[in-house]
Amino acid sequence: MSILIDPPAWPGPRGLLWSHLVSDVSYAELHAFARRLGVPQRGFDRDHYDVPETLHARAVELGALEVSSRTIVARLHASGLRRRKVGRILV
Repeated sequence: MSILIDPPAWPGPRGLLWSHLVSDVSYAELHAFARRLGVPQRGFDRDHYDVPETLHARAVELGALEVSSRTIVARLHASGLRRRKVGRILV
């Protein structure tokens, strides 16, 4: 299992800081870990879950490896699991 989480640094709803939770193995592994952590499916965004700072320590307790945001992006690319945001094409 390779579940990764970056430090809570991203401003989000309810005035909290948020982390990104990813797997560099599979989306199935990521979804299973998120369920164990108690993160709802609506927290999934393309290739990661947005996790509030209130759950960060619990994610690490459950086995997530804390890494930098840069490492998360690199590991997602290397694993082939990175899904880029699809923008609108202006004509």
